[in-house]
Amino acid sequence: MIRLGAGRPDRIVAVGAHCDDIAIGAGGTLLTMCRTRPGIRIDALVLSGGGSEREQEEQAALAAFCPGAELHLTVDKLPDGRLPAHWDQAKAAVEELRAGTEPGLVLAPRADDAHQDHRGLAQLIPTAFRDHLVLGYEIVKWDGDLGRPTAYQPLSPEIAEEKVRLLQEHYPSQRHRPWYDREAFLGLARIRGIECHARYAEAFAVTKLTLDLGE
Repeated sequence: MIRLGAGRPDRIVAVGAHCDDIAIGAGGTLLTMCRTRPGIRIDALVLSGGGSEREQEEQAALAAFCPGAELHLTVDKLPDGRLPAHWDQAKAAVEELRAGTEPGLVLAPRADDAHQDHRGLAQLIPTAFRDHLVLGYEIVKWDGDLGRPTAYQPLSPEIAEEKVRLLQEHYPSQRHRPWYDREAFLGLARIRGIECHARYAEAFAVTKLTLDLGE
């Protein structure tokens, strides 16, 4: 596999439409980066769940997924499944996030995600983070919208297992969902690992990047 490094960013932005999106899509990547770069700053924005038990879950979960990091989390109160009807509020939240940070990496949903909230947020990100490396994460779900990713972050077996453990521990409100289980999360990580010659991996979509093949 061809390996391209993105340097060692000291600031990351992570966004999700719902509490648990970031952890499901990029939890292993966050664990990997935070453990190798203590003190990294992570600015996280979640558009829904504010003021509910889900916000409490998200606070505890991201603290666990970002050990040693300087974590700044905002959980907004947009209604679940209604982002298109609250476009102005979502746009304002993304713009406010952008005004407060200059990240080296942005983790966001995929632009072709079947869920309208995920897809809508993905469409907003490049309007605010125009010259940044944006990795679009994937979320396994009923819709069956998993595609062919273009970028992979290999995960050690220890990180992959830790991700699954933290997902089960910190999001009890989601355990009733038929796809929210160890087999689904670890199975997808195994498949993505096969695709990049690793044991496990998380996969991302990259819509645009600039290469530096000079000195």
